[in-house]
Amino acid sequence: MRADAVRALISAFDDLLEREREALLAGSLDRLAPLLEEKTALVERLSTFGPDARPVLEGLRDKAMRNQALFEGALSGIRRVAGRIASLRRERHAFDSYGETGR
Repeated sequence: MRADAVRALISAFDDLLEREREALLAGSLDRLAPLLEEKTALVERLSTFGPDARPVLEGLRDKAMRNQALFEGALSGIRRVAGRIASLRRERHAFDSYGETGR
């Protein structure tokens, strides 16, 4: 692969990782699905690089790991909210009160 093509591919992946980060920080989870398709295609193309490209790819790896931590934080938050909603539903159904006749 030519050096300019490699740089263009790395630049495209770097841009994608930045867009992914922005979506995660903004809580715009709906923007992540299209990025995943694009990311998959770029990863496939990056996998064709030889070992000589390893130093160049380290920066992308660091950004991808940063985004992974953001994903994990978002998932943790979603799980907490889902748990809280389930708890509120259980409480609502378990609520007992007296009626007009005192029962």
